[in-house]
Amino acid sequence: MVDVRNWSRVDTAARLRVPTAADDKYSRGVVAVRTGSAAYPGAAVLGVEAAWRAGAGFVRFVGEGRAADAVIARRPETVAGPDIGSTRVDAWVIGSGTAAANRGWDEERALHAILAGTVPVIVDAGALDLVRAATAPLIVTPHAGEFARLRDQLGLDTGGDRAADVVETARALACTVLLKGATTLVASPEGTVLSVEEAPAWLATAGAGDVLAGMLGALMAATPGAPPAEIAASAAWLHGRAAVLASGAGDGRPGQPIVALDVAEAIPAAIGELLS
Repeated sequence: MVDVRNWSRVDTAARLRVPTAADDKYSRGVVAVRTGSAAYPGAAVLGVEAAWRAGAGFVRFVGEGRAADAVIARRPETVAGPDIGSTRVDAWVIGSGTAAANRGWDEERALHAILAGTVPVIVDAGALDLVRAATAPLIVTPHAGEFARLRDQLGLDTGGDRAADVVETARALACTVLLKGATTLVASPEGTVLSVEEAPAWLATAGAGDVLAGMLGALMAATPGAPPAEIAASAAWLHGRAAVLASGAGDGRPGQPIVALDVAEAIPAAIGELLS
């Protein structure tokens, strides 16, 4: 039986880093985002938007074409280009809005280089198939279907105990695993399991995972050295709280439908509420 700890508002507040007068845009955290594709440029927009809204001091979008154009149209403060140039990077976000089947050789080589580095990487969706060979510190963020495929790639059978399966996967990959769902579970390779239950049902909407990945990138970049599982659980809690505020759910109210961009736009209010 795996011991599962519920991650709370107080826990999340303790993990947020509030900037001071001594900070600049670099010390607040630099996030590099390599997401989206010609088919799904919106994933790039959502991840970049969320990274900014979650407090990143500098966001670099690494990509070209439709995704880069869409990012700059939405968030002109983003620096976009085919590589990071001389920009320092504190956290990477990769995979959202991409598919392994459509990945070219240049893209695969670039992703392998990121995963072989020393900078923390948030790995979502279309890059999850590459994590077995990674040496960088990782937080992987599968939904249920992706999680099942990942376990199959690792040669692990589904045991039926969700918490035990997440821990087993984290140990097999030697990284933090965030399994998305109505109840999100975060496991460290050491066996810690954190449960996050803040989210309303309205959060089950396309693009919500892209928002979470961008938030994770911002929080990881801002808090180097913090336990990755606790940062992941904090991002999941804030993600859910932003959805509560955007939907108007809670206190007996059913709320209203939302889209992923609504969640991203509500992140600052969720952070402000948490810190007040």
